[in-house]
Amino acid sequence: MWAYLSYGPFATFESYRAWLDNTCRGSDPLFYAIIDKKTNKAAGVASYKRINPRSGSVEVGHLAYSPLLQRTPASTEAMYLMMERAFSLGYRRYEWNCNALNARSRAAAQRLGLSFEGVFRQAAIIKGRNRDTAWFAAIDTEWPALRDAFLRWFSPDNFDEHGKQKIRLSALTGPILKQRG
Repeated sequence: MWAYLSYGPFATFESYRAWLDNTCRGSDPLFYAIIDKKTNKAAGVASYKRINPRSGSVEVGHLAYSPLLQRTPASTEAMYLMMERAFSLGYRRYEWNCNALNARSRAAAQRLGLSFEGVFRQAAIIKGRNRDTAWFAAIDTEWPALRDAFLRWFSPDNFDEHGKQKIRLSALTGPILKQRG
């Protein structure tokens, strides 16, 4: 989980808590705890960052999901709710970036309907290593179709009695993508 983030892993809860206190109390990035409804416990965090109301763009980032949240409908719901909120507030552009080597993050962005926009080469040095940054985004004109795709995927009719999806979200969002990468 920590391989591609600029911070962590944390040796103790206290060191994680210190990082939270120093990093997560401001307005940009604006952090949210993702609460597991079954346990009523925090199962992950995500934030809005690079919040720019004037140009109408916002980025989602700092995604850190516990194993309880990873690859679950709840993790998809968290991203849907953040995207829905951004567009309902009038943002025109919803961005996602990740280390270009992070195949899981790249696949997640595309699964959620964010189109690939390119790679910024040698964009940063993270943990002593070069980072090329892959960029993805969805824009407001795409949002109605993306919202419909999410709502269709979330429908109880899309899941069997064991909770297994019948139609993959990527099958619904894929036709909306402007570019894959």
